[in-house]
Amino acid sequence: MEYSPLALDTLTSDKALILCCECGTQIEPNPTNMCVGCLRTKVDITEGIPKQATLYFCKKCERYLHPPGEWIKASLESRELMTLCLKKLKGLNRVKLIDASFVWTEPHSKRIKIKLTVHGEIMTNATLEQIFIVEYVISNQMCEDCHRTEAKDYWSASVQVRQKTINKKTFYYLEQLILKHRAHENTIGIKSVHDGLDFFYNTEANARKLVDFIISFLPCRYQQSKKLISHDIHNNTYNYKFSYSIEIVPISKDSVVCLSKKLTHQLGNLPSICVVYRVTSYINVIDVSSGQIAEISSNLYWRYPFQTICNPKQLKEYIVIDVELIKEKDKKKFPGQGNISHKFAIADIWVVKSEDLGLDQNTIHTRTHLGGILKPGDSVLGYDLSGSNINDENFEKLDQDTVPDVILIKKFYGTNRSSHRRARLWKLKHLNENMDINSENNDYNEFLDELEEDPELRANINIFRDNQKQINNDTSCDDSTLPQITLEEMLDDLVITDSEMIE
Repeated sequence: MEYSPLALDTLTSDKALILCCECGTQIEPNPTNMCVGCLRTKVDITEGIPKQATLYFCKKCERYLHPPGEWIKASLESRELMTLCLKKLKGLNRVKLIDASFVWTEPHSKRIKIKLTVHGEIMTNATLEQIFIVEYVISNQMCEDCHRTEAKDYWSASVQVRQKTINKKTFYYLEQLILKHRAHENTIGIKSVHDGLDFFYNTEANARKLVDFIISFLPCRYQQSKKLISHDIHNNTYNYKFSYSIEIVPISKDSVVCLSKKLTHQLGNLPSICVVYRVTSYINVIDVSSGQIAEISSNLYWRYPFQTICNPKQLKEYIVIDVELIKEKDKKKFPGQGNISHKFAIADIWVVKSEDLGLDQNTIHTRTHLGGILKPGDSVLGYDLSGSNINDENFEKLDQDTVPDVILIKKFYGTNRSSHRRARLWKLKHLNENMDINSENNDYNEFLDELEEDPELRANINIFRDNQKQINNDTSCDDSTLPQITLEEMLDDLVITDSEMIE
């Protein structure tokens, strides 16, 4: 144990010296009438403060026990660990703490040492400064959460997210939303099933937060249920497992839907056949012949449900022959009409199927909302309604003379997409490393293509720079017509490591 010189009342230097009452050494007068050496053997202001203590550490989740029952994250030599260590010392409130610092120990020694400097009053108007070291022994103890995980009874609430559709692009988008907003921090398990995702939580409150998060970003509805696991009749406590079932509307971007008459009247007499151009917290649809748009909320959808009559897996390639933009005065307008989008350019267009190009085949005339980005010779993807077998109750009630033969959806950038995909300089992070994100997964690759084509879609997603790929300065093989993500939109994939703090 180490002592610093005694801090005594200030005395004038002209006072006479006195003898120490213990050893007889001449000293300046002080309230104790003792020299520093004698005080070192007689007084200990750290008496009652333990010099050894125990910290409980869970190796599985790497957290420390904060009595009585809280487990906290704290790295070595961090402020959180120092606070936890000081709270473990009883009797520290009887002295004044001046300084506290870590003493280096071997990281694998299961020992933590702290050097403390304290002040204490030993007599009236006499204080003593003392320096001592407290050693903490790290003892392994599994926390309750990890214990329940090992016992296969680890979750108290689950959230099941489902969508009855043939593609999984909605779940790829939901995954990126969860990562961007860190909505998975309290998740103790994520399981991928054939038609959705399952999230598991320790508490119902954390599960409820995820439900509210998904509802705010996607049109859906949910149901709640609970199951009694155990009941203690002596203290009247119940143990439940809660389950939330979320059903996302089975409508995806670039689909064609047929609305009922009751729903079209509520949407400003919108035509029944519409294209879904975006899915956020609302289903955004557009009439390709007039540019009229509408937003369908989840409550309105479940009140008047409808299905897709054409999905993105049925898209066919067409070649543009001619484009003629529609003037504003020639657009269809009527009283009570809903909102008109000025983002899209309505045009009459003549196309031919790519497999029929060069044959004696008549061109197909249709009206589209893509007049601003299409020109003769371009390739475009669309649906062939005249040659499709559509089984839909709302579609059968329509006058077939008003149904267009072809509905164009988006511009197609050709077969050089494969080489462009391999040369991408960016990547996405994922919740689970076992997710199917290889080059053969068409749904995932189409989702990445949509990110490049739609700036509004990738505004809600964190896109990271892929450091494993180098920037190719050779622009001879670069197709500038393909949509790309600029380097300014990419984030650096940071790897945070513990480093010694330098003052």
